[in-house]
Amino acid sequence: MTETKPTAHKVPKLRFPEFWEAGEWGESKLEKVTVFIKERVPLKQLTLANYVSTENILPDFGGVTTASKLPPSGVATGFKKYDILISNIRPYLKKIWFSNKDGGASNDVIVIRSKSKIINTYLAFLLKSDEFINYVMKGAKGVKMPRGDISLMKEYPLAFPSLPEQQKIADCLASLDELITAQTLKIDTLKTHKKGLMQQLFPAEGETVPKLRFPEFLEAVGWVIKELGRFITERNQYPKENVPLFSLTIEDGITPKTKRYERSFLVDDEEDAYKLVLPDDFAYNPMNLRFGAIGRHSGTENVAVSKYYNIFFCDKTVDSRFCEIYFKSDRMIAFYDNMATGSLIEKRRVHFNAFLKFNIRCPLLPEQQKIADCLSSLDELITAQTQKLATLKTHKKGMMRQLFPQTPTESTP
Repeated sequence: MTETKPTAHKVPKLRFPEFWEAGEWGESKLEKVTVFIKERVPLKQLTLANYVSTENILPDFGGVTTASKLPPSGVATGFKKYDILISNIRPYLKKIWFSNKDGGASNDVIVIRSKSKIINTYLAFLLKSDEFINYVMKGAKGVKMPRGDISLMKEYPLAFPSLPEQQKIADCLASLDELITAQTLKIDTLKTHKKGLMQQLFPAEGETVPKLRFPEFLEAVGWVIKELGRFITERNQYPKENVPLFSLTIEDGITPKTKRYERSFLVDDEEDAYKLVLPDDFAYNPMNLRFGAIGRHSGTENVAVSKYYNIFFCDKTVDSRFCEIYFKSDRMIAFYDNMATGSLIEKRRVHFNAFLKFNIRCPLLPEQQKIADCLSSLDELITAQTQKLATLKTHKKGMMRQLFPQTPTESTP
């Protein structure tokens, strides 16, 4: 491949050598080169394995999972292997699947089949793209559950070269997908390994020592029960300096607000709206009953978070990283569920005073630190592999921008 200067929007910036002199690409509306399938099949002909609805198409072009149930009655839209299925509810979730089998889809799933001018794999890459999603969202109707406008979808402009060039592009992008899939599997394997290791490094219910222990602690005393309130101190300080604004998120724990908000620092008249967080402090959200309820500030600078969080720190008898691991364990999920108050699910909470009464079983400080070091090294490996996955996905997006010509619907960077 080599970079060429495009003479029109129907020529890509990047082209394989054998197609340098192939000329401009063709262009057509989606409905002219595909068929929007309307064939119906009885539900009695389907199984959980070949039924697809908006619920079991995964977001971010992630494929499908096995359906959890079939509708009690009605019919489904029949689809064939190599058709493209698009969830038409909340299109921004990017639920688009390139089918690998025959089956039936719910009424909220659009089934598209390519005609002779477009190779199905090539079409799948065109539609599994941010450009197509952005186009669909422009015509989506509804606020809470927006739906794409099918008539507008049919007008989507496609650019396409000859069939051999389409195949070459599809093969190139498919090889990148294989790398992305392999990298995703590697990350999932590491996460599974970490979860299994945690089960071995922490005592089972009713036990005082774990099944797996580091050699230097084989003869050490059993783990002891400690109430959180015995070694946790709440911090109620308000920032008096211009510190960065952070927030507590389910995905990343205590993370910079600049990822979600335009303003990243305090202003003078709102100091009382935020609490000070020091390195190794924890933020606790009484309203978030599962993962994300607690996050540790792993940075090296003081920051500020909403005053509605409880901020606390551990004394020197307990390693804060060890506590963070414990707070993310299945034991804490069970605790949140058992201790939560409130009738409405979205408003149930575990008050901080109740949280402080929770008991954890822990070893002496050196063993805590050893466990934290071990699991932290795994976290670092998972983070590094996750960054590599993000790089691969970014590279694929960049390749697609180069391999497909920009159409009038796209903005030039």
